[in-house]
Amino acid sequence: MRNKKFKISSVLLVFVLLCSLTVPALAAELPDLIPGGTAIGLNVKSDGAMVIGLNAVSADGLSPAQDAGIHSGDIITYLGAEHIDSVEEVRELVADSGGSPISVQVTRNGKAMQFTVTPAANNEGELELGVWLRDTIAGIGTITFVDPINGNFGALGHSVSDGVSDAPLPLSDGVITQAEIYSVIKGVSGTPGQLQGSVDMNAVIGSLTENTINGVFGKVIEKYAVGSAIPAAERNEIKVGPATIYSNVNGTEVKEYKIEITKVYPEDSERDMLISVSDPDLIAATGGIVQGMSGSPILQNGKLIGAVTHVLVGDPKRGYGVSIERMLAELAN
Repeated sequence: MRNKKFKISSVLLVFVLLCSLTVPALAAELPDLIPGGTAIGLNVKSDGAMVIGLNAVSADGLSPAQDAGIHSGDIITYLGAEHIDSVEEVRELVADSGGSPISVQVTRNGKAMQFTVTPAANNEGELELGVWLRDTIAGIGTITFVDPINGNFGALGHSVSDGVSDAPLPLSDGVITQAEIYSVIKGVSGTPGQLQGSVDMNAVIGSLTENTINGVFGKVIEKYAVGSAIPAAERNEIKVGPATIYSNVNGTEVKEYKIEITKVYPEDSERDMLISVSDPDLIAATGGIVQGMSGSPILQNGKLIGAVTHVLVGDPKRGYGVSIERMLAELAN
C-alpha cells in the first residue's frame, strides 16, 4: 500500500457525559455485587471511523466531506457497499475511487444518514475526503461492580462518546485493562481535574460488550476478583445523607472516602442523585471529583447504590451519581 498523507488524532478522549434516560423496570430482584473502585484502562474500538474534524484538502479551502454535509462527530460506517472497520480502509477506498463520487453512510446521534462525497486531490496529488478520523478511543475510568455469579461488570456510569455529540460511540469491540495512577491534576472551580496514569495492554481484565448512556459493560476474565459481594440497592432506597465511595486515586490502591448525598431526584428525572465530597483526604488529593473517577461505586447503609458519573465544573467537590438500578437495567435489556 502506498504511503498517503492522512490526518488522524491521537488525543485521548476524556469520558464525561450526562445520563439522560429514565430507569427501565427490572424483572428480577437485584443481585449481590462486588463493588469496584479500581482504576482501569479502556480501549474501545468503534464500529466505523469517527470524524473528529474537517480539514481543507487544497489551497482553495475545499473540504469535500463538509461541503457534502458531513459533521464532526459523525461515524463513517460505509463507503459505497464496503463496511468500514478502520481508518486504513477509508484511506484505501478513497485512493481507489479515482476521484469519482462516493456514497458515504454515517451514523449521527444514533441515526444512519447518507451523503455523496467527491474526493479532492491535495497539494501532493493524493485523494482525500477532507476529514480527520479515528477508530479507537483509549482512556482511564473506574470499574463500578462485578457480578460474582456470571462475571458481568459495569464501569464509568456513563457512555464513551466521540467527544462531539452525547451519543454513545457504536461499539465494535474493546477491552479493559489494569491501570496505575501516577499523578492527579486537581480540580478547581471552572476547570475539572483529571487522574493521570498508565495502562498495561498486556494485562487485560475483561472484554467490552455494551456502551450505553448509563455505563460500559462486559465480562471479566475468570481469574479476576476484587472482593466480597454486597447487596445492590433499589433506587427508592437511596436517601439524602452520609455515604461513601470506593476510588483509586494513587497507584493501584482502592480507598473508601466519605461523601454526602445532598439530593435524590424524582423517579422520572434524568438524574438520580447529587453528591458532595466531604472526606478531607480525598479533597486534599484531588480537590473533589476528577475525570477518571467516573464509575467509582457509591455505598450507603451497607449496600451498593450507584456510581459517580461526573463533576460540577463550577464546584469540584460536587457532582452527580447514577443509581445501580439504572446501570443494571442496561444489562437486563
